Amino acid sequence: MNGGSDMTLAFELEALKELASPESVFEDARGWTEYIGVVSEKPTYVVTNFTRKNRIRQDFFSGPRGKAESLEGVKDQFDTDRYVLIGSGEEDEQLADEVGWEFLAVEDAAEAADWIVASSVDDEEDDAEPVRDDWP
Repeated sequence: MNGGSDMTLAFELEALKELASPESVFEDARGWTEYIGVVSEKPTYVVTNFTRKNRIRQDFFSGPRGKAESLEGVKDQFDTDRYVLIGSGEEDEQLADEVGWEFLAVEDAAEAADWIVASSVDDEEDDAEPVRDDWP
């Protein structure tokens, strides 16, 4: 990616899921960002489960707040020259504009940073009850 490292980078959870190796993406992005995290409208435990499963260490996450409130809070808490939201779709782009963040489509970010987009996104519902396979 081009630009300085004085940047706060937020991934929208669904956009992050579109990448083949979220852990590698975070490791790479740490080299050229100051702060990095995940925002989502989903419940906190969904984001926490995803980041734990993928061994992602984030500096911030949306918690019980929505994405807009989270991005505004991050901007207040972390003082950097740039604030960039990596998302997918028009809704994320509009959100970034509303809260004063730059928007970068996940496909464009992946191309610029040589990240691999997953060939098939897992459609399994993350917040579904876990299935027990130890029942007779």
